[in-house]
Amino acid sequence: MKKVIIILTAMFFLLINLFMYMTITRRLGNNYSDATKNKMVDVGSFLPFEEESNLARTGSSFYLKEDDDLPVLDGAAALVPVYASVIDNIYPDGCVTYEGGEFSDDNKYGENFASGSAMQFQNTIRGYNAMLEGSVDLFFTAYPSREQLENASDMGAELEIVPIGLEAFVFFVSKDNPTENLTIDQIREIYRGTIRNWDEVGGPDRLINPLLRIEGSGSQTMMESFMEGDMIHSRDPLSIFGGAIGYSFRYYLSGMVANDNVKMLSINGIYPSAESIRNGSYPISANFYVIYRKDNTNENVIKLVNWLLSDEGQTMIEACGYVGL
Repeated sequence: MKKVIIILTAMFFLLINLFMYMTITRRLGNNYSDATKNKMVDVGSFLPFEEESNLARTGSSFYLKEDDDLPVLDGAAALVPVYASVIDNIYPDGCVTYEGGEFSDDNKYGENFASGSAMQFQNTIRGYNAMLEGSVDLFFTAYPSREQLENASDMGAELEIVPIGLEAFVFFVSKDNPTENLTIDQIREIYRGTIRNWDEVGGPDRLINPLLRIEGSGSQTMMESFMEGDMIHSRDPLSIFGGAIGYSFRYYLSGMVANDNVKMLSINGIYPSAESIRNGSYPISANFYVIYRKDNTNENVIKLVNWLLSDEGQTMIEACGYVGL
């Protein structure tokens, strides 16, 4: 009798494990959710003055010297190649001190540079605040959020917000998801919780897992603008069993954290290429900006901004993989 009980108990747990595998583990393993994996920028690949760095070395007729008041640059992760290339083309060698920090559980903001370095990388929220507080002179970013503008106003900081290039706002899914195209209306309905299954937009019978970004990040600010302030703020718990969709900026996704497991979607039948951004046919393009305080007394700040808007600066922006004005 005891032996029978042991066998029945073993069979019971075997059936439970089989049930868990069939209903959860297998489905999660095949849910197109490679698209959910957030990847951090390897800022070490974009260090100025390093021969192997992935920068746009287009040259400049404007140079800063060691004894000049060097503007400190910081920016959103998506724009690291731009401001790192600015330093590489214009600044004197030795002005960047990289300490080799990496994003981790103990270093969530990526303090990679010494305090005296002309290049910083503190993420959008902290870097923007550093510009407001004065330790950063120029901040490269998407248009700031309403909250960020209110923070500036509360501090009495008047900002100069200068467009310097164009970029596409894109939506992406796993490469295994057969969906290739969505309309703007479909995306909005997905992120308002109206469309909840991929089969409603011509895809497979599978729940949609709409990913969300950190409040105050460039991508999240752009998404809130795109959604006209009307979007979900939390996901249906069951959506984790479905196929993910996420959003970002084109070059950040395709050039900086290139991931063969995800693909960008066409929107309204137009794929987000440099040409479709340039000719205006891709429907969700936006400027990116350099921002500084109007009361900044460093004369090289305005000189650098003017250079970014010059033919030389716009050539560098194009060479970085973005689209110039």
